[in-house]
Amino acid sequence: MRKVIMRKILLACLVVGGVVGGANLALAHHSYSAFNMDKSVVVSGTVKKMDWSNPHSWIWLDVANEQGVVETWGIEGMSPNYLARRGWTRTTLQPGDKLSVTLHPLRTGEKGGSFVSAKRPDGQPIGMTGPITEP
Repeated sequence: MRKVIMRKILLACLVVGGVVGGANLALAHHSYSAFNMDKSVVVSGTVKKMDWSNPHSWIWLDVANEQGVVETWGIEGMSPNYLARRGWTRTTLQPGDKLSVTLHPLRTGEKGGSFVSAKRPDGQPIGMTGPITEP
């Protein structure tokens, strides 16, 4: 009888731990802690590819560094569902498109960040949170 009670208590603890742990993971997923949200960086380059995937879209941008060596930057964006509701399609950005992207850089110093906005060479603004209007 005592073993049965102990097993039930252990099972209850595991269930509660799983729920609490899962909630923390869900909150961590929506955290911007990986990015320096107090800093914005502008990088200009050529779209290598656009990942139209869940839970977040990704823009892979080839950027020439100061020595002229091309480095690929990974820029995290909003989900395809979110973007589609704001007029984006999976072909909004194509490989070969030139862009200047404003982003919040990764805290690690790696080549990447969180998308803020972008401009095409003709000055056309691109935003992920809705239309961008110039003042």
